[in-house]
Amino acid sequence: MRPYDRLRFDGWIAGIGTSSGTRVVVGRWVRTPFGPFDDVMLERQDGHRLLLAPSAQTADFIAGTYAFDEVRVTPVRVDIAGRHWTVTAPCLHLHFTLGRRGALGRLLRAVPGPLSARPAWAAAVALPARLLLGARTCGSAGAGRYEWYGAKDLHPVTAAAARYEGEDLGSLAPVEPPVRFGFGSTPRAPCVVRLTTTVAMGARHEPCGSPPGLARP
Repeated sequence: MRPYDRLRFDGWIAGIGTSSGTRVVVGRWVRTPFGPFDDVMLERQDGHRLLLAPSAQTADFIAGTYAFDEVRVTPVRVDIAGRHWTVTAPCLHLHFTLGRRGALGRLLRAVPGPLSARPAWAAAVALPARLLLGARTCGSAGAGRYEWYGAKDLHPVTAAAARYEGEDLGSLAPVEPPVRFGFGSTPRAPCVVRLTTTVAMGARHEPCGSPPGLARP
């Protein structure tokens, strides 16, 4: 892979908090350089950060981009039936329900898809995203990489139930404290975001929120 190569991942990210203090981030990726796959990032109340990824290839890439205390290569599956999502792995069972799209979701859907996927757009909306959602849309990642998150839709999560290694994680709660996998957390309010993630390999960029010199499709 050449320096400055850009990899794109299209799919959904779900951010869920629980009353036990465990926070779960689920990736449902439908178009990626590695083919479709699902993954889970989980942070326990004690701060232990765990990655569940379905193959050594995806585990190596994700662990090279984000920070974890433990990485497990294990089957991960996300099933979607209408507003209901079910996430299963040998150590985790998570079920959650989406609410109706709110004003922010409608606003995101109004942005043309090709524009919302551009790194320049993610940089341009960095400040509003941080103020409105407490989330960052671009920043430096591991191994000299840089990321942009181009959001296209958002649904709130209205109910969730989860068990991790047989332990009931409790009821739905905000994603608090913020997860510490990368440069930014998911929104504090549990939600599912439709997005395109762009990862630049080994490139230098302007600070997020400034017009990045390499921000082209």
